[in-house]
This record gives sequence, structure tokens and C-alpha cells, in this order.
Amino acid sequence: MNGVRVKEGGTELIVPEDHSVKGPGKIRGSVFFNSQMAFNRDVNVMLLRALNREDLSVADAMSATGARAVRIANEVPGTHVTANDISIDAAEFIKANIELNGLTNCIPSNKPLGSLLAEKSFDYVDLDPFGSPVPFLHAAIAGCKRKGILAVTATDAAPLSGAHRAKCERRYSARPVRGHMCHEVGLRILMGHICRELARLDRGMVPLLSFSADHYFRTYVTVENGAGAADRSLSQMGYVSYDTSTMERSFSSEPDRDHKYGPLWGGRLFDRELLSRMSSDGMSDPGRCDSMLGLWRQEIDSVPVVYSIDEISSFTKRPTPRFGDFMESLRRRGDASRTHLGPVLFKTSLPLDEIISAYDEAYSAGH
Repeated sequence: MNGVRVKEGGTELIVPEDHSVKGPGKIRGSVFFNSQMAFNRDVNVMLLRALNREDLSVADAMSATGARAVRIANEVPGTHVTANDISIDAAEFIKANIELNGLTNCIPSNKPLGSLLAEKSFDYVDLDPFGSPVPFLHAAIAGCKRKGILAVTATDAAPLSGAHRAKCERRYSARPVRGHMCHEVGLRILMGHICRELARLDRGMVPLLSFSADHYFRTYVTVENGAGAADRSLSQMGYVSYDTSTMERSFSSEPDRDHKYGPLWGGRLFDRELLSRMSSDGMSDPGRCDSMLGLWRQEIDSVPVVYSIDEISSFTKRPTPRFGDFMESLRRRGDASRTHLGPVLFKTSLPLDEIISAYDEAYSAGH
């Protein structure tokens, strides 16, 4: 086993010397590690700390080097972590990282994901595969206890964002959209797929935190048992319309000629109370964590879907005002917020004529 030491958050890790540092990454050897995913793991630690739960059983189902599992065990009090990977080479890294940090609350496992989660259920199951989570989702759901938490990463952002529509339709049974709202819709397609998979097992979901970052989508949901919970979740599914010639978009619970993108999740993305307790102390990138926490805490987190100020500029053929002035003008008219999805993106339920009026007012104020 050839590796190098890195520090991430409050944890020392041994990782492959040849590893990815940006983008979706490539499997360069037998064990995958991407240092850019440190933020993903930071959020994981912040969220589990904020839960303030004792004796939390955790399964990192596809652990690779064990970076996520070892960080959770080392940085989140009260956790009992199983770091699992089917790869024998990965198991060696996992064991080395457990030993390096002197952990007694983290155990290595070298099993197929389905076998691990069929033998035992957990309070928290993390599914972070290389690519799409779809092939592993059923097993991950089965491994969640009642009121357990399911965390899912999808690094196949291109299909979910509409770059490969046919692939998205095959994998997620949903139609994506291209353009300024592609990441919003892609994230909600992932959540909608999880919702439907849960419902097939008479289970529902309550989102805790869902976001888009870098090259991936990530969602954390509490799993609720029962047909009633499944029905409540399914009632929040729907479809989006998007007319590029007029900028009009809307959400409908039923598909029609215009509402053809989806099905997707139309409910909330965040648990505000949980977000208020999350802290960046000790994270690998506290500045980015604080910035994202600030955006999530103020963001409108249910449909309406996202707009871009650049899109309005192109549509109106008028110069772009200062984004801050524009947001103030919008808020005087109704609900509006920035979004973590991009620096010039925003969300509002205002009608399009009000959005353009706010745009004109902000431009006039700046000139």
C-alpha cells in the first residue's frame, strides 16, 4: 500500500499518492480519493454534529480510503461507524486510517454493499459511489432504520443537468432541463427519484439538507416508515415548465404539454433549525462552509425554481444592474432570495413582469 499523509479537518488520513484533486476525478489506481470532496465531508461532519444524537450507528457503505467514515468517527461524538468497501485494497487504507487516528469507534468492513446492509440496519447510511447512486439505492434504503438518515451523493451531474438527456431518462426515469435552472432541476430529480424508491417500500422522506456543489449533487433525508409517510412525500412531487423564448417557468403537480421536465421533488431542501446549529469550527475549509451555510439559511428552498440575472439581461437587451440592488428591488415586491446554486442566480415567486420591473428599477437606481 503506497500512500501519503494529508490532514482534513481534525483528522489525519493516508490516501493514495496518485489521487484526484479537482472535478469528478478519475480512478487512477485501485482505490479512489478526491481531495476536492473535502467540502462534502466537511458538511457531513457539521450536519451530524448538529444532530446532537448519542449512540449513532453509521454505515459508510462505499468507503474507499475510509476518509468520510474516519472523519465522522474522529470528529463527531457519540458515533459508531462501519467503514465498508468491497475492494480489498480499499480495506487496507481503511484499516490504516483507523489505526492512524487511534479509533475504537470505527470498524473496517470488506463486503458487498448489499450484504452489509442486509445483515444490519443503521441510524445513518451514507451512499457516495463513483457515478450514479441508482444501482445501490434500494440496498441503502433497506439498511436505514426507522427515522434513520439516508445521505446520497450523485456525481453524474451532467445527465441530471440535461447534458445527456437520454442517460438521465434511463437512470432516473425523469426528463432534465438545460439552461440556467439545470442544477436546481437536477438536484430535485435526484431527490424525486429517492422519494419514489422510498415510496415503493411504503416509506417517505423529510429533507434535512440538499445542495449542488462542484461536480455533484448531495442530499440528506430522514426516512419515515408507513404508507402515510410515502403518500405525503409523493404529494410533493411535480413537473416544471420552461419556455426559453419568454423566460416563463412554473411548477405543476401533474405533467402536461408544457410541464414536461421531471418528475422531480417540489418540497423543501433544508431543515432551517438544523442549519442554525451547524458550525464550521474545525472544518478543512471553514470559509467556504460559512459562506454556504449563510446562503442555505436564507434561501427559498421550495419551488419556485431558479432564475439568472444574466438571463434577464439577455432577454431584455438592457445592461445588468448591480446584483445587490436588484435583490433589494425584488424583496420590496415579494419573496426573493439568493441561492447557493450560483453567484448571479436567485429564486422568487413573483410573476415575470414584476421581476423585469425590479430589474429596470435597479438599473435606473445605479445610473
